[in-house]
Amino acid sequence: MKKISLLLGAGLVFLVSSCTVVYPGVATNNKIVKSGEVEAKLFLGLGNIDVGLYQAAKNGGITKIATYDGSVRQGLFIRKYKTIVTGE
Repeated sequence: MKKISLLLGAGLVFLVSSCTVVYPGVATNNKIVKSGEVEAKLFLGLGNIDVGLYQAAKNGGITKIATYDGSVRQGLFIRKYKTIVTGE
């Protein structure tokens, strides 16, 4: 009985845990004056989202991108995307 409880507990921890992957990068040598970001969530991988560099730069009023940082956080049913852009 204890083994079954332990297996069920481990399975529950596995199901509710998540994983995050970060993709940093330097695009150019432009000055870092402003920052812009865009976020989106997908449920079961369904939908159409725009979390690209252009949209993040547009949200921050950036015309020249200096750096970018993208991350993907995966849960059981929901995947979260986030892109942060800095520049002038």
